This record gives sequence, C-alpha cells and structure tokens, in this order.
Amino acid sequence: MEKNNTQLNFKDEPEKGLKRELKTSQLSMIAMGCAIGTGLFLGSGLAIQAAGPSVLLSYALGAFIVLLLMGCLAEMTVAHPTSGSFGAIAEKYMSPMAGYLVRYSYWIGNVLAVGVEVSAVSVYMNYWFPTVPGIVWILLFAGVLIYVNATSVNTFATFEYWFSFIKISAIVGFILLGAYVLFGSSEQPHIGPENFVNEGGFFPFGLKGMWIAVFISLFSFLGTELIAVTSGEAKDPDAAVPKALKATVFRLSTFYVLTIGIMLMIVPWKTAGIEVSPFVKVMEILNIPGASGIMNFIILTAAISAMNAQLYASTRMMFSLARGKHAPSFLGNLNKSGVPTKALAVSSTGIFIAAGVHALLPGSSYAFMMGISMFGAMFTWLMIFISHLFFRGKWEKTGGRKLPVRMIGFPYLTILGAVLLFSLMITSWFTDFKIMLQFGIPWLLFLAAAYFVSKRRNINHNVMEESLEKKIE
Repeated sequence: MEKNNTQLNFKDEPEKGLKRELKTSQLSMIAMGCAIGTGLFLGSGLAIQAAGPSVLLSYALGAFIVLLLMGCLAEMTVAHPTSGSFGAIAEKYMSPMAGYLVRYSYWIGNVLAVGVEVSAVSVYMNYWFPTVPGIVWILLFAGVLIYVNATSVNTFATFEYWFSFIKISAIVGFILLGAYVLFGSSEQPHIGPENFVNEGGFFPFGLKGMWIAVFISLFSFLGTELIAVTSGEAKDPDAAVPKALKATVFRLSTFYVLTIGIMLMIVPWKTAGIEVSPFVKVMEILNIPGASGIMNFIILTAAISAMNAQLYASTRMMFSLARGKHAPSFLGNLNKSGVPTKALAVSSTGIFIAAGVHALLPGSSYAFMMGISMFGAMFTWLMIFISHLFFRGKWEKTGGRKLPVRMIGFPYLTILGAVLLFSLMITSWFTDFKIMLQFGIPWLLFLAAAYFVSKRRNINHNVMEESLEKKIE
C-alpha cells in the first residue's frame, strides 16, 4: 500500500457538526444492542448444528478474539475519538487506500447486516402471522427505524437503550429460569447436563466442527466495535470508551456462554435450527403457558434493536467517507438536529436488498444475508489488528502523549488476534459460508479499482485548477 504523507488532524477533524450527547451507559447499551441480536437468538442455532455441544468452546474462543480486538480498539479510539474511527486510523497510520477499504467495507457490512436483522424479523413475525408475506414486516419495521435514526442522536440512543435493556433483562430472566429448571425443580426426563454428551458426545463433529462454529460465533459478536464509531458523539470519550468496551465484552461473553449452555441442557442439540429460535423451543419444551410467545416478542425486540444500531453505524461511516472526500459531498450534510439524513438514506439500501433476497430465497434468505454481510465486518476486524501494529510503532516513534489505555501483551497478542481471525476467514471457504469470500474478494478488487480511478480523477482536477490559476495570473 502507498505511503501516507498526509497527517490527519484529529482535533480539527472534518466530521465536525455531530453532537457529543452520548453517555457511557448509552454507549454500552448501543454496543450490546448491536451485538445481542439474531446472532444469539437465531444464529446460535446454526452454530449448534455445526459443532454440537462443543459450541460452548466455539463461543469462548470467539469471545477471546473479541477481547483482544477490544484491547487494540480501546487504545486507538481513546487516542483518536472520531466517528471515522478505525477507518480514519487506518488512513493515518497505514495509508489513504487502507482507510478507504476499511470504511467502505465496514459500511457495506453494516448495510447488509441490517438486511440480516430485517430478514430475521420476518421469521419472528411468521410465528404469529404465518399467512402474512415476510416483505410486509420488512418494509414496516424498516420505515419505523429510518424515522428513529433521522430525528436526533439522542432519540436514537434513548430508543436503543431501552430496547437493549428489555433484551438484556430477558436474557438474565432466561438464565435464572433455566437454572431453576435444571437445579431447583424436580427432575425432568431428557433435561440436564447429560445432553452435553448425548447424541454423539461433546464433539460430535470433532475439532473441525468446533472451529467452524467459532466463525459463526463471531457473527454474534459483531457490533462490539460500534463503540468506537460512537466515540465521535460521546460526551467524554477518554473515560467512556474504554469503560464501555470492557463492560460490553465481559457481559457478552458471560451471556452467550451461559445462555447457550442452559439451552443445550434443555433442548437436545440436534433439534436446534433457524426455522424457530432455539430460545422459543426452550419455552415450548418447558410448557410454560404463553412463554414462547413472550420470548418470541423479546427476540423480535432484539432484532429491531440490532437493526437500529447497525443502521446508525453504516450511516456514520458513510458520513465519514463523505467528509473525507471519498464519497459524494452531499452525503456529509447534516440536518438541524445534527443527523446525516442523506447518508442515512443511502445506508438504508440493505433493507431493500434483504426484501429482494427474501422474495427470491424465502427459505434461506437469513443464512445468505448473514454470509455476505460478514465479510465487511471480518475484514474490518482484521484491519483493526493490523492498524494497531502500525499505530503503536508510529505513536512511540513520534513521541506522542502517554496513552491512557494500552493493549497488554503487545505485539504478540495483537498478532495472535490477527492470525486467528485470518485463519477463520480462510476456513469459511470450506464451509457453507463460502459466499463470504465469493462476495468479499471481488468487493475488495472493485474498491481498489474505484480508489485508483478516484485518485487519478482528483489529481487531474487539481492539475486543471493549477493550470487555470496560472493562466489567470
């Protein structure tokens, strides 16, 4: 990649106009809202089918990778709190092209992830209204969330806070209920720890199945990096960002491992799938009146919440691209409330892509959208690890201020995170998620070509301007 001779001034960044209104509690809830979505409530069924009970190790390893990622991200975000976040950091410390690839890839990943969540919404609504076409629910909920995102960042954060609160409370309730059923009530047949080794043992598909499920588990953790994107609108990013990142990783890893462990002890792993959420199946097996409907509502809330957060993330990244002159300038405009509504409109395209995919592939739209949406996020995570290696080296060479947050075990843990993530991306080629690389590799080639065309056009434009100025003189 080309050498970056430009020094971005992050104090006078081009993303001014955004309002710093987000509190630490809101930052944590926004990240939780994005990460606790269909990945846990619906996608966990895919992971269980791939690994069986060893999926618990898959999620633990996935959480470890995310913990390493958050350590790198916290250090860089506190140094440079901006809505361009890891994209702007890659541009400054690696090259303009790196920043371009990261921001556009993260943008497309979130745009398509919105489509994943909205596809799941149609699955959940089918539980109550099996005769209503899924596209009706896709368009209805999309309209509501576009409106919420278009009002103000505070309205978005308030909406996200309470939706996240509902689903986190539900998960805690699920854990307590499951613990009572397993250990506090009278014994029930076919329920208990023996389900971990029934039906083929703890590793029914060997280590290969467990490793493949790590890849699926990472989809469940996507969204934790959103805290870095919100830092451009955080009240006190130096204190709020690292605190929110640490709390989010701890809560997510605890929730995921505990809930899936309880689920596996109640629902035989072979019955898990994505036709109905495994959580709803738990309630049906326990035979609690009305509980399955309530759980389906909570899961619906989770999908809407995640969709809302991803729409926010993709909007802010497109806004950052426009302000960085990598996208049409009108996409960097703000309304009176400080919201980039034009960037929001462009970032809503994933909803219509999902609607089209749902119409063409009604039975497999969720898995398909999940596969193509993962590349942008996985590539971004990989680049965060690589950017951190460049960041720390250049920061110390230039004698920057003492970093208030530092990644432990540098550079070894940073390299370990990058190697694990890259290995998982390569693994996807040999699984049903091959579509991720089939989409992602051409996407990067397209972006690289677009970057060089745009760069040449800007050079020619600058040469023409200089020539015109000389003629006038």
